Amino acid sequence: MQAIVVTDQAAGRPGMQLVERPEPEVAINDVIVEVHASAMTGDELSWPSTWTDRAGRDRTPSIPGHELAGIVTAIGYGTTGLSVGQRVFGLTDWYRDGTLAEYVAVEARNLAPLPADVDFTDGAALVMPGLTAWQGLFDHGRLRAGQTVLVHGAAGVVGSMAAQLARAAGAYVIGTGRASGRQAALDFGAQEYVDLEKDKLQDVGNVDLVFDIFGGDIANQSTGLIKPGGTLVTIAGPIDGRPANGSVIDFVVVADPNQLNEVVQRFREGRLRTNTGNISSLRDAVATYNSAQVSGKTILRVRP
Repeated sequence: MQAIVVTDQAAGRPGMQLVERPEPEVAINDVIVEVHASAMTGDELSWPSTWTDRAGRDRTPSIPGHELAGIVTAIGYGTTGLSVGQRVFGLTDWYRDGTLAEYVAVEARNLAPLPADVDFTDGAALVMPGLTAWQGLFDHGRLRAGQTVLVHGAAGVVGSMAAQLARAAGAYVIGTGRASGRQAALDFGAQEYVDLEKDKLQDVGNVDLVFDIFGGDIANQSTGLIKPGGTLVTIAGPIDGRPANGSVIDFVVVADPNQLNEVVQRFREGRLRTNTGNISSLRDAVATYNSAQVSGKTILRVRP
C-alpha cells in the first residue's frame, strides 16, 4: 500500500515521504480500515509517540495521522461491534502507525459508525476537533447553559468547534485570536471577539470557563479571569498560573465513540460545521503539508 512515512524528527515536514509499505495485519480486538479520508494534527511530528513506542524504543519509519474515515475490510479475533463493509470514523492510537495511508489497523473501540449521508472527508474533519472541543467543554469544563466561556483561537480548527458547541449548549461565547480571525470566529458562534494583538484580555471580565489552545502567557493571563469555582482547560500542556478560586486542567484528547456519535449527529442536523482548508490526495500530501498553510484543517482524500 502507499503511505506517508517519517524517519527523521529533525527533518520535520520536509522529511515526509510517500512510499510503499506492507498492508497492516489484523490482530485481536483490531479491525483493518480501508482509509478514504484522513488528517494529521499540526504539531504531530513533535510528539514523542510519533517516533517511539510506549517503552521508548525507536519505531521509525512511522506513519503519521490519527484521524480517519473509511470502510472496515477485516475484523480480528474477539472484535465485536463492527462488521466488514461498515463505514466508520475515529481516532487511532498515538503509538501505532497512523492514517496517512491506504489501510490502517485500529482498535475497534476507537471507532464509531459513520452515517451514510456524511462524506468521508467531513467524517475525518470532525474527529480530532470534535472530540477535543467536546471533552474540554463538557468532560473537563463542566459547561452549563447560561455560563460564559472564553474560547482562545475561536477561528481555528479546534476553537471554532468549541465555539459552536458552547453556543449550542446555551453558553455566552467570547472568542479570541488575531484580527484576521474576527469574522470567522463570529460566524462560528462567538458573540464577542478579542483581538489578542490589540485588545486587553483583562477587559473581558470574569468568565466561568476558559478553553485554551495557546498555553504560555495567554493561558497564564487567562487564569485571572476565572470566576470562583470556574475552570481553565488547556490542550497546550501544564501552565504556571492558577486561578485564585478555580482550577486548571490540561488534558490529552482520547477516542470516544459515544462522543463521536453526538458530534456527527449535530453535523447532520446542520448545528455543527467543520473547519476544512485544503483537501489533498495522498499522492500530493507531502507537497500540500509543506506548502503555505491556509486556514482550516487539511484533509487527505485517500480514495476518490
